[in-house]
Amino acid sequence: MKILTNIVVLLLLSAPLFAQDDDVPQEQDPQVKQKIQAARVAYITDQLGLTPDEAEKFWPVYREFSEKRQQLLKEYRQAKRNPDPNKTTEQNDKDLVELGLKVKQQEVNLEKEYSDKLLKVISAQKLRTLPDAEKRFRQMILDQIQRRQGLQERREKMRDRQQQRLQQRNN
Repeated sequence: MKILTNIVVLLLLSAPLFAQDDDVPQEQDPQVKQKIQAARVAYITDQLGLTPDEAEKFWPVYREFSEKRQQLLKEYRQAKRNPDPNKTTEQNDKDLVELGLKVKQQEVNLEKEYSDKLLKVISAQKLRTLPDAEKRFRQMILDQIQRRQGLQERREKMRDRQQQRLQQRNN
């Protein structure tokens, strides 16, 4: 487990990441995205304790589910970013509330559909563990992003202080 965590940390520190609406940044180097996905696969496989046979059957179904779920969420984000200019703010907000509820219902329906498919591949106990493993992975990614941003801020402050000292010496 510690080795897996170290791999994830190294992967995250090897490329710039920028926090956005999603858990994993969308606009980034495709290689970084692939590395994060590989780390996700390794982490979740480890957390669920999937056997090689289970993992081989689990991941195609899970990827399909994830892609469909992302598509639902993308629809909502696009509507949120692009309100109808022909409608009032109040009407756009009402439409967003309705769309948000519709998307949540579709997401629940999707979870029901895919939980049935996944139960044919893994045990109910492993399926129950999946949301927690996903949350822990997302949190690990966000923690690494925050640490990296904090490190960058500290470096910038140190550079600013050094420049101020040089300016004071020169005056």
